[in-house]
Amino acid sequence: MTSLRKLGTSDLEVFPLSLGGNVFGWTADETESFAVLDAYAEAGGNFIDTADSYSAWVDGNTGGESETIIGKWVKARGNRADVVIATKVSQHPEYRGLSAATIKAAADASLARLGTDHIDLYYTHFDRPEVPVEEIITALDDLVRAGKVRAIAASNITPERLQASLDFSAREGLARYVALQPHYNLVSRDTYEGALQSVAAEAGLSAVPYFALAKGFLTGKYRPGTTVDSPRAAGAGAYLDTPRGPRVLAALDEIARSRNAEIATIALSWLTAQPTVTAPIASARTTTQLPPLLAVVDLTLTPEELKTLTEASE
Repeated sequence: MTSLRKLGTSDLEVFPLSLGGNVFGWTADETESFAVLDAYAEAGGNFIDTADSYSAWVDGNTGGESETIIGKWVKARGNRADVVIATKVSQHPEYRGLSAATIKAAADASLARLGTDHIDLYYTHFDRPEVPVEEIITALDDLVRAGKVRAIAASNITPERLQASLDFSAREGLARYVALQPHYNLVSRDTYEGALQSVAAEAGLSAVPYFALAKGFLTGKYRPGTTVDSPRAAGAGAYLDTPRGPRVLAALDEIARSRNAEIATIALSWLTAQPTVTAPIASARTTTQLPPLLAVVDLTLTPEELKTLTEASE
């Protein structure tokens, strides 16, 4: 069985691939979502990522659809103690922002949709610089003390605000961020590498990158002259128009052939090998999309392969 990894300084132990729940209630209906969740759990996966706003952008949705599906699945399978559920606050249409009142009300709403009495990992989804870090951390600490949240984390935050948050937690003896969810992959490195990664490393935070496959570009299905039927096609296909995109694909192709592995597996393996990264997030709307993602837990790139990919992505 794949070894679980410790998440930062918390007592949470997670599978080295986090299953993205953004597709649940969007491109995957409840039946498909259950099938994907079942297959992930059967492979030993226990780290499910969602947000209270998924998927409010879909016509007819109001936000929270993903949490609701995950909650129904957990209840049906009776496996709440076996999974680590991460969700986020700040973007739900009814709970926008990070005021103390919003954080607490949004957490209660998430708990209700998830059908649970606690959230394992609670992220601030998008930082709100107009709200003092003191107010945010104090509200999150209240949730931890109330037993509603086990550990807290941040996403989409500047190095300065992250450091200020950590400093306040240390100074006041309050709950402290244990993880960071940055935008990070082979074709988007400057969104994490540098000051933000340095703060995370110094503080012992686990990085749980989103867009780990660059909206699907790093699966290799986007090629010149091809058309991909996906809601993310425009964003993913745009990488073909950059100098870096084709270089990275060529390097991935070469290593994938030599390893007899899928391109997505190689891309995730590179990410997993980066400093501070504990578990990249990747989503699957069908069970057939899962195997290349899950394969990352058994594939370790050589130093030479890592160097090839790193140089191609510069």
